[in-house]
Amino acid sequence: MRKLELHWQILIGMLLGILFGFGMTLVDWGNDFVSDWIQPLGTVFVKLLKLIAIPLIIASLVKGISDLKDISKFKNIGLRTIGIYIITTVVAISIGLILVNTVRPGKGISQETVTKLTETYANDAGVTSKLEEASRQKDSGPLQFLVDMVPDNALSAMSDNSLMLQVIFFTIFLGISMLLIGEKKAKPLKDFFDSLNDVVLKMVDLIMLTAPYAVFSLLAAVVVSSSDPDLLLALLKYAGVVVLGLALMIVFYAVVVSTFTKKNPFWFLKEISPAQLLAFSTSSSAATLPVTMERVEEHIGVDKEVSSFVLPVGATINMDGTSLYQGVAAVFISQALGFELTFADQLTIVLTALLASIGSAAVPGAGMVMLVIVLESIGFPADKLAIGLALIFAVDRPLDMCRTVVNVTGDATVSMVVAKSVDKLGDPHVEEWDDNYDEVK
Repeated sequence: MRKLELHWQILIGMLLGILFGFGMTLVDWGNDFVSDWIQPLGTVFVKLLKLIAIPLIIASLVKGISDLKDISKFKNIGLRTIGIYIITTVVAISIGLILVNTVRPGKGISQETVTKLTETYANDAGVTSKLEEASRQKDSGPLQFLVDMVPDNALSAMSDNSLMLQVIFFTIFLGISMLLIGEKKAKPLKDFFDSLNDVVLKMVDLIMLTAPYAVFSLLAAVVVSSSDPDLLLALLKYAGVVVLGLALMIVFYAVVVSTFTKKNPFWFLKEISPAQLLAFSTSSSAATLPVTMERVEEHIGVDKEVSSFVLPVGATINMDGTSLYQGVAAVFISQALGFELTFADQLTIVLTALLASIGSAAVPGAGMVMLVIVLESIGFPADKLAIGLALIFAVDRPLDMCRTVVNVTGDATVSMVVAKSVDKLGDPHVEEWDDNYDEVK
């Protein structure tokens, strides 16, 4: 019998996880059983992906830069990447603002619901921690992001996945320095990183063998820990606007792929779907990065010279889904709490969300920290910030899962466009986990 393709295996695991989670909510001991015996399997899977993220970035980026043999090529790739990321982020925020101003979901929230949500979540540890983190970021200087980008200890930066920009900075510095010392002197170090890159990609293949079981675990845990269903229903209109906007972004990416790369957009979405499904399950662009790189390079045909730079940078600064969500959430909160927004305020939302996305960590929940910064930029009353976050906190996790899918899809799209523009988009070359098994068995 023909083996099911990976994306179908993962999808089946997700559906079974959701059904199992709902079943466990019907019994008294269900929540404890899932958290004690099911959730740890998903946690181990995510930790494995995060474990190889930094080594993969270093090995892949050094290999990509050293293969260029021309610094001007790297400059072209870098400028095009940043430029396209800015364009897609502005498009995402604009789509969100158009939808939320058209549908006006905040006008349908009753005062009773606002009060109930406030009482339930305003003092929640998740809300208060986001406010504290946003306050810390707001107090930093205008060029603090440049300071934060440069590590004072490369090994320390490599030990923390949230410091991915520092790792990228060091790795680019290392790769360019290797180019400048000449090919002969750099060859031993280049051979090491080439080999390391092959080993880490093989680790990705091995980890992905457990993906269907891991997403079952992750989705079951999300379902049994979901919030009050009545509150979720009250926020259904708001959540629907966000999801519609995210769906339109996927359509936008499909059009971009078809127009600029001349590839079938349905083929593109099929090949990237395992990374999308993992993004949905983990809510983390950083955790999904190794899988995204593997799918883009092997299954879509983007050259490593492009993917090794575009994808790690994208996982850190390209937050199209998160930026769209911030635009919708900021206007929704303002509508629900009677805070009138001018056209200038909405332009400020676009600019602030764009800038905030660059400094946002690629981890679950970072979007709410950025949202606080966006709300403060339009003069939203400080004493109502906790209430504003409480309004959307109940549905933040499922929406976080959805917007991470868009973030990952955007990264893959931009990598294809950049690769096509520099003639580095070739044919797929799929490698399986057991390709060299005969040599060692």
